Amino acid sequence: MSNISTPKTKSRVAVIGAGIGGLTAAALLAHRGYSVLVLDQALVPGGCASTFKRRGFTFDVGATQVAGLEPGGIHHRIFSELAIDLPEATPCDPACAVYLPGETTPINVWRDPNKWREERQRQFPGSEPFWQMMAVLFEASWQFQGRDPVLPPRNLWDLWQLTQAVRPSTLITVPYTLFTVGDALKFYGLGNDYRLRTFLDLQLKLYSQVNAEETALLYAATALSVSQLPQGLFHLQGSMQVLSDRLVASLERDGGKLFMRHTVEQIKVEKNKAHAVVIRNQQTGEVSTEVVDHIVANVTVQNLVQLLGEKAPSGYKNRVKKLPQASGAFVVYLGVDASAIPLDCPPHLQFMYDANGPIGENNSLFVSVSHPGDGRAPEGKATIIASTFVDPAPWWSTENYQGLKQKYTEDAIARLSQYFYLKPETIIHLEAATPRSFAHYTARDRGIVGGIGQRIPTFGPFGFANRTPIKHLWLVGDSTHPGEGTAGVSYSALTVFRQIEAESSHIYK
Repeated sequence: MSNISTPKTKSRVAVIGAGIGGLTAAALLAHRGYSVLVLDQALVPGGCASTFKRRGFTFDVGATQVAGLEPGGIHHRIFSELAIDLPEATPCDPACAVYLPGETTPINVWRDPNKWREERQRQFPGSEPFWQMMAVLFEASWQFQGRDPVLPPRNLWDLWQLTQAVRPSTLITVPYTLFTVGDALKFYGLGNDYRLRTFLDLQLKLYSQVNAEETALLYAATALSVSQLPQGLFHLQGSMQVLSDRLVASLERDGGKLFMRHTVEQIKVEKNKAHAVVIRNQQTGEVSTEVVDHIVANVTVQNLVQLLGEKAPSGYKNRVKKLPQASGAFVVYLGVDASAIPLDCPPHLQFMYDANGPIGENNSLFVSVSHPGDGRAPEGKATIIASTFVDPAPWWSTENYQGLKQKYTEDAIARLSQYFYLKPETIIHLEAATPRSFAHYTARDRGIVGGIGQRIPTFGPFGFANRTPIKHLWLVGDSTHPGEGTAGVSYSALTVFRQIEAESSHIYK
């Protein structure tokens, strides 16, 4: 954490969006004495990591697993700084059981590094040089990230933080900066290994939003290695909501304020400096303007341009306009009798299906299953959450939205029934969400989820900075380094916290 002293006069900070990134930035700033106001149009905080309840079941809206709870992990660091307890959690082991098309035996992504090495050597003979290279890149990248570099740098202070994080070991990664996973597979003679490439496509779509051919190699090295000790993925006790609940408690303990059902309609800019937000109270319709010293936007970069309107810098606006279409999600939420769940079912599974009757962008489903006593279902019951990435466009252009939603729901249930025992007598509750659902409840542009894709032009040093071209306007969340997931957005929040601290302490102008 930053050792910079707290400013003598409280700076006022408005945070747009109560997702994990926004709440983390807000809680850190409030803890250091800033006057913080968090605004969100939703009913509950958490964004895509929030929950909803139906008939005794608790469903995680989007995110269903957490990284960074281990000692030294980002959530562990931030919760320690805030002097709040980490939520109770159990490690995911395997992190995921992956079923390739037509196969009935999964590829288990084990938490134990030795078990995972044995698994991949058995599943993908001849691929170990590729995995060993990924391990070397991960180790160097992970140590580098742990020293809190600012990527991409946008002024001298940012550049200084970046250079301070570099060590001789970091230089190992430099030659691979412009490589994709596809490039690495070809280098090792694995470009035509269908099973390996299919597995990587499935896993990387979850973490980078794009397939192996397009994913930046250095990003993939972390995404594919973070499931193993001493890191790992975790299943939270209760629900994903406990993360945001604890951050809200810390924020309010330190004098910060959270207003839900308050929509920020505009960011006001004068002389290239953000100075106020225009807020609409959804319950009363009242519109007000809040003048502040800093604005932290926990929104997509597309939403940020919309909030700026004509004040959006033309170069920034054009860059956003040229971004490839980000993915939306189709999600099925099932409350079932426990008899629907196979014995020894892992908490997370990934299924890829043959090409007939495709569902989603890569014809796959990512599935999260509750386990007894985890607080998500009544005794003798369970939850199943199945999601797939989809192109958002058809969901907005269709003339038969309900028909399209019903087709996807039926398709998903049919696919899930190949593994789970899903019958009228075992399904207690069923509902589905589409990109239009996510747009309604999270206000994310067109309902996109998971960030903008970790391709070379949008990855790390080439991505969107936390420091926007407008002074005192900051961007956190999955549009910025290091990308999606609660751990990724928390890193971006920590970066913004440190940048605001530095600016408020007059380290630079």
